[in-house]
Amino acid sequence: MSKAVRTTEYIIEKVTPIFNKKGYEGTSMKDITDATGLTKGAIYGNFKSKEDLALTAFNTALKYILTGLQTRVEIGKTPLQKLFKVTEFYSEYYEYTMDIGGCPIVNIGVDANHQNLMLSQRVREIILKWQNEISVLIDLGIKTGNIRQNTNSFSFAKRMIVLIQGGIFMSTTMKDGSYLKSTTKLIDRMIQDELLLN
Repeated sequence: MSKAVRTTEYIIEKVTPIFNKKGYEGTSMKDITDATGLTKGAIYGNFKSKEDLALTAFNTALKYILTGLQTRVEIGKTPLQKLFKVTEFYSEYYEYTMDIGGCPIVNIGVDANHQNLMLSQRVREIILKWQNEISVLIDLGIKTGNIRQNTNSFSFAKRMIVLIQGGIFMSTTMKDGSYLKSTTKLIDRMIQDELLLN
């Protein structure tokens, strides 16, 4: 690994939690140079702009989340089991994201909505992709006979994500993971009541 690559990775490691906690506008160049111990010139030698750095930091935080989620979901053998693994992952999500400053989708999504078009668009892309992946998982369960035939997969996926993100928001705001744990229990009941075959 070259020195330039090591420097870039070092910068991202140091600034990802800062951008995630403070947002795009709230993170100053002084925050970045203080965290990294590098000059402004050294930062811009590795990133085209603050926006470029913020987007890379968001994608890094997101990769951390998605890797953990995917690892958990892959344990499930059927589409239905995989859905329960999603809620299992999010029941521990508040604690899981503490080191990176909380949920990047909630933090950056709210912050960037009126501040930075590129970041807010990226958050929307991720949410739509997430909805689609859950919907596809439910459709697969319908096809394999594990989930009720009349299920509207996209509608269920949308409600599931709304509840998860609401639980994350409440846990973050109240600094109490129990809000999210209660939310995931509610989603588990939804899965049992609406998706399980009788």
